[in-house]
Amino acid sequence: MRRKQIRVCRECHRVVEGEACTICGTANLSEDWAGYLVVIDPEHSEIAQKLRITLPGRYALKVR
Repeated sequence: MRRKQIRVCRECHRVVEGEACTICGTANLSEDWAGYLVVIDPEHSEIAQKLRITLPGRYALKVR
């Protein structure tokens, strides 16, 4: 069985399921990324604030 590659939005770094990012609407996606971050409460997360993440979700730390 072939494993599906996880794609990440190059604009907002959000992990994407589908052909386009549901947050920013771009189809500029990458399969070349590193680091995985799950943000549950962006208002109280220091990491989310430093990365300018305002919505809960799954994000990549580095996207190429």
